Amino acid sequence: MNLYSIAQNAKEAQRVLAKQPSGKKEECLIFCADELESSADYIISENEKDMAEAEKNGMSSGLKDRLKLNADRIKAMADGLRTVARLDDPIGEVTGMKKRPNGLLIGQVRVPLGVVGIIYEARPNVTADAFALCFKTGNAVILKGGSDAINSNIAIVNVLRGSLEKCGIPADAVSLITDTSRETATEFMKMEGYLDVLIPRGGAGLIRSVVQNATVPVIETGTGNCHIFVDESADLEMAADIIMNAKTQRVGVCNACESLVVHEKVADRLMPVLSERLAAAGVEIRADERSIAFSATAIPANEDDWGTEYLDYKISVKTVSSVDEAIAHINRYNTGHSEAIITNDYNNSQKFLDEVDAACVYVNASTRFTDGFEFGFGAEVGISTQKLHARGPMGLLALTTTKYIIYGNGQTRP
Repeated sequence: MNLYSIAQNAKEAQRVLAKQPSGKKEECLIFCADELESSADYIISENEKDMAEAEKNGMSSGLKDRLKLNADRIKAMADGLRTVARLDDPIGEVTGMKKRPNGLLIGQVRVPLGVVGIIYEARPNVTADAFALCFKTGNAVILKGGSDAINSNIAIVNVLRGSLEKCGIPADAVSLITDTSRETATEFMKMEGYLDVLIPRGGAGLIRSVVQNATVPVIETGTGNCHIFVDESADLEMAADIIMNAKTQRVGVCNACESLVVHEKVADRLMPVLSERLAAAGVEIRADERSIAFSATAIPANEDDWGTEYLDYKISVKTVSSVDEAIAHINRYNTGHSEAIITNDYNNSQKFLDEVDAACVYVNASTRFTDGFEFGFGAEVGISTQKLHARGPMGLLALTTTKYIIYGNGQTRP
């Protein structure tokens, strides 16, 4: 089936979906979750084909971790659908109503975006998360995953489409483009009149390609060169624990810490201990001259390291003389995703919150919390690093727009 047939079917399915009451959507999402869990063996067997290809192609350990599915991850995927199902439905919410001097009542109501296109890489969990959020908000979704996860994505979408049909909902509320070629991806980016919005989710190359080539509106999700700044007043034991969590809990995710900034007054006490812990976890440290002096394992960093999202067991380290220098360094090299300060100084924490330009800014916590589930959204369709419409983890509200509704009683304009 060609792209335009897929998109036309999605538009027709969306019109049906938009009319479904909240209770029906909730019931259907819970059924889809149950079906995903009961189909775990089928999904895992298809995922194993992708994992075998990944091994053959020399995929990094961090990316293979993102790709791999097992029973626990499929259960987590299903639980994400159940959580979204039970969230308040924003569709139909009247966000304001005012009476004009001429008697007109003018208000706004939340409505679906329409047909949402999502281009993403080797993250099969995105398939289920994107479907759940779009379905809950009355949007049809067309998914374009990467070749690395094609078998996994086909399996998940097959289960979801079969579940929708059993619920009496058109299966085309969710579609997967199975042609993984670049030519098809570029064509997908140019489907004005069919797609209402396009959301890329993946590495810098994918996002850059979508932004440069798309002729439909794009919500830009970003790469994550996430920093942690250890201030001079920081509890260093807490700082080390947070850094280890942010760097090593999952290295192949966009909210992992890739860059560490350390105040010069604590570098001599933090770096020896932290270097040992990072080395034990297999993390390579790429550091400036001042940081290397306190680390037995670090190697020299170059200019590229400050702006690199590694998605691997690597971290850059920069020593600074003040919170202002730290903020300047972070704002120069960050990607607008997630930044953190470890400090016991209230003024420095507020300065950091006020002046760091990112979607999510933390005080004394791991950047790994930038996630739809952790923020109470049930799931997320991506982390938006732009500043229009949506920013940060994109939950249900980010997949809605508004329209004006106007009540009159015969008014005409003079």
